[in-house]
Amino acid sequence: METRSCGVRNTWTLTLLLASVSPPGCTASWVSLGVSSLGSPERPSCSAPPLSPRQRDLCRKQPLLMPSVQEGARLAVSECQSQFRHERWNCSVRKEPPVFGHEMTSGSKETAFLQAVLAAGLVHAVTRACSQGNMTECGCDARLRGGGAPQGAEGWHWGGCSDHIQYGIWFSRRFIDGTVRNTTSVRGGFTQSSAYMHNSEAGRQAIVRTMSTHCRCHGVSGSCAVKTCWKTVAPFERVGVYLKERYECSVQVSDRSKKKSRRKEQRRPPVDAQQLVFINKSPNYCLEDVRRGVAGTRGRRCNRTSSGSDSCVLLCCGRGYNTHLVRLVQRCECKFVWCCYVHCHRCESMNDMHTCK
Repeated sequence: METRSCGVRNTWTLTLLLASVSPPGCTASWVSLGVSSLGSPERPSCSAPPLSPRQRDLCRKQPLLMPSVQEGARLAVSECQSQFRHERWNCSVRKEPPVFGHEMTSGSKETAFLQAVLAAGLVHAVTRACSQGNMTECGCDARLRGGGAPQGAEGWHWGGCSDHIQYGIWFSRRFIDGTVRNTTSVRGGFTQSSAYMHNSEAGRQAIVRTMSTHCRCHGVSGSCAVKTCWKTVAPFERVGVYLKERYECSVQVSDRSKKKSRRKEQRRPPVDAQQLVFINKSPNYCLEDVRRGVAGTRGRRCNRTSSGSDSCVLLCCGRGYNTHLVRLVQRCECKFVWCCYVHCHRCESMNDMHTCK
């Protein structure tokens, strides 16, 4: 069985101290823009109900960024469903806010992942829009353009169009977090607000940590006498894999609002900045819970021969599974006929499908 290392190479001290009230956007109602965009390409309005008053004001000041906000939400929802498609909680969404139901505010591991992937999706979408020239407020990262190579790396220089990651991070913080005051550390546990801010920042740093450098050679007869290099954000699928690993290694922290938890938390070492944190244990995703918005796993398709999370043993929570005989019809034995079409046969097969009881 595959094992994951939860070690972290670089250690930073968390530098956020938050107000006792929940920050604007803590419920992330704006993510419903991503759910609607899955089936509708229409441009979001600044007066759309999912936005908070502060976000609507920001939208009016920078209206060209709203398609990127919608794209960031779409990226986050799509990647969450991809990463958890074989899990008991499969990141299911509803058409109306709150699209993630109870999970966005429950303080669980799943809440931590959602907070991180939403912030990361917004950074990714805004950064790419800047590099593609879709914005008047930003463009390529001018700090790297024409600059010298790092020490010890001779024969190449920064050029091209490096992604302006700092602008994407700045906008994500402004759109999601609101006002944050910096300190040297956070001690005495977390609140829902501080955990939300911490996980959002971990999501933004996931974009930074998965960036890659691309180079192009210049020289006579194909030689590589000089290389021009630029930095780009990774495909969001890679960011999703990185955040899923952070989810697997997430750390439970104490609720600062409880005195006993506060005294206990003071004896613990500081939480690393790229770790995801959660306050409450995850609910039982095996059974449907309408009050909590848990769909349960009844009727979910499982893999009888798998030993992973999609196996019928794990996904069905020991309740067993039903086997259905399904007829599959598909095109086969396709050939190109001159000129100019493709001729295919119609093939049928009978396959077993297993669903949880």
